[in-house]
Amino acid sequence: MKSSFFIKDKTFYKALFSMMIIVTLQNLVAYSVNMADNIMLGRFSQEALSGAATVNQIFFIVQQFARSFGNALVALSAQYWGEHRVRPIRTITGITLKVGCAVGIVLVAICIIIPGPLLRIFTSSEAIVNEGKSYLAIIVWTFLLFIISQILMAALRAVGTVNISFYISIVSLIINVGINYVLIFGKFGFPKMGIVGAAIGTLIARIVELAIVILYMAFKDKKLELFKGGMFERNKLLWKDYVKIYIPIMCASVLWGFSVPLQTAVLGHLSTDAIAANSVATTFYQYLKVVVMAVSSTSAVIIGQTIGKGDPEKVKAAGRSLSVIDIAIGVIMAALLVALKNPLLSLYTLNDNAMTMAGNLILIMAVVMVGMSYQMPVSFGIIQGGGDAKFTMKMNLISTWLIVVPLTFMAAFWWKLPVEWVVVVVQSDQIFKCLPTFIKFRKYNWFKKLTRENA
Repeated sequence: MKSSFFIKDKTFYKALFSMMIIVTLQNLVAYSVNMADNIMLGRFSQEALSGAATVNQIFFIVQQFARSFGNALVALSAQYWGEHRVRPIRTITGITLKVGCAVGIVLVAICIIIPGPLLRIFTSSEAIVNEGKSYLAIIVWTFLLFIISQILMAALRAVGTVNISFYISIVSLIINVGINYVLIFGKFGFPKMGIVGAAIGTLIARIVELAIVILYMAFKDKKLELFKGGMFERNKLLWKDYVKIYIPIMCASVLWGFSVPLQTAVLGHLSTDAIAANSVATTFYQYLKVVVMAVSSTSAVIIGQTIGKGDPEKVKAAGRSLSVIDIAIGVIMAALLVALKNPLLSLYTLNDNAMTMAGNLILIMAVVMVGMSYQMPVSFGIIQGGGDAKFTMKMNLISTWLIVVPLTFMAAFWWKLPVEWVVVVVQSDQIFKCLPTFIKFRKYNWFKKLTRENA
């Protein structure tokens, strides 16, 4: 019997929105940690702010690796959870930890061995490079901690446990902001350490994050019970399954991640007004973007669990319901961005040209928000979460490296278009990727059973 167009199960929507709200709040708090760092370092010195911002371009790549590990884990584990099978999830988590630690160690080694050349990719200022090296020397030790924490929280997310991630983000924000305030500015008798103090605050926060999630999984979690056996058992079939889904997810996430700092660097070479306007506009946009990322993460879990229950018609109905919700969220956030444009701009002191430019960029971002709110949750959440990682990889690699990046360079340096049009080119993939995503989604050939009976 064919199901209705939308899923009518109230428990589906209850699980969806409760998880979506918690993951959104977690992402907002996590983003606020970076914002707090920027504000405090900006008050300390411009070189310190720029040095930390340069290192954060490297950390952005680390985040893409961490996200790819977690997304691959969720794509597999959510289906096993839908089948009420826990032991394979423990083994997959162990596999993910091994891969994540290996990659993390390589990234840490690169940053330790060649910090200067890495930072000079993003800036030619030796003053900024020197500040960045001081920051990177400490922050590099957070990379591996961050990867492990994200993998463990992804394992919990796959079985529907998300509250702990939100609480961890709150604790991290409090610790990071508190230590930063004391060590950056030298309060309560501590020495004034500037950018080094900010790095120490972040390191301590990451250590506490990892400790909390390990303690929670060891003593409080009753769903996954990760340490009760099976995490590090050898299973060649699950290794094969994980690598098969991880490689395309990694290619899509990491290679896209490399393009973002590159595109930002292009805008940075246009004019000082362009740098300021883009910085202001993207700050507002990024806050709303974390909502889209939360919807994408939640969609992957919900779809994976639905596939695991073995009802294809329910999977299709769930996908349709999610895609319509995605569009509605995008329209609401775009309207919010437009409505708040003038009040938000009034918080900044920019010259007339930069202020006009920032206003135009916010309007462009509002349009982009609608497209992104559809294509990202559907492609990364529904399609990739449903087991088809190759489509998202191919679409993102083609759109980013064969279309957007070349056109961005041509628009900026060959055609010398106004900044607003360069930004339109930079963000254009969020619109034109909607069509292939819609076509792929409506074929309903994207959901695949990834579980094994003998796992």
